[in-house]
Amino acid sequence: MVSELSPTPGARSVRDDDERPRPPLPVKMVIAGGFGVGKTTTVGAISEIEPLTTEASITSVAAGVDDLTHTPEKVTTTVAMDFGCVTLDPTLKLYLFGTPGQERFGFMWDDLLEGALGGLVIVDTRRLDDCYAAVDYFEHRQIPFAVAVNAFDGKVEHDLDDVRWALDVADHVPLTVFDARDRGSVRDALLVVLEHALTRAEG
Repeated sequence: MVSELSPTPGARSVRDDDERPRPPLPVKMVIAGGFGVGKTTTVGAISEIEPLTTEASITSVAAGVDDLTHTPEKVTTTVAMDFGCVTLDPTLKLYLFGTPGQERFGFMWDDLLEGALGGLVIVDTRRLDDCYAAVDYFEHRQIPFAVAVNAFDGKVEHDLDDVRWALDVADHVPLTVFDARDRGSVRDALLVVLEHALTRAEG
């Protein structure tokens, strides 16, 4: 005789449900910065899927508007966004949205940053002026962010204290150096943003 307390054959118990692995928590993060600083490269270096990019060829007209002095080999530019994702551990998955760098596409930023936990502002120390707009955007909207200096050719032109002073970045904003081409380096930079955002949320 089957006891009334015995589970129905094939039925799942509450305990079984509790022991099933849960999907990782989705977290949105934005990769921002000026033109040609390495945003598309950053997303591509770490994404576990084939990144979605909206690259368009740089025309002669655009070349007259965008400064290619330090990126003469650049032949395409992001005109909408870059998208990729990476599972950091079984509990957390980052969805990465890269912004277009040119000011003429700035109208898209509000939509791209909707619901974002934080942002990584990439800086090229050879042309810090290009990064002011991104820093101001995050500061004025009080969105947690970190500044990541992209080490082009394995070096940076200025130390982090000089970069902080030049960008007038508050002391509580993390600054780090990374290589946009290296998966591990990109991961470390994203973890800096994540830790900073969570610390602000808890505070």
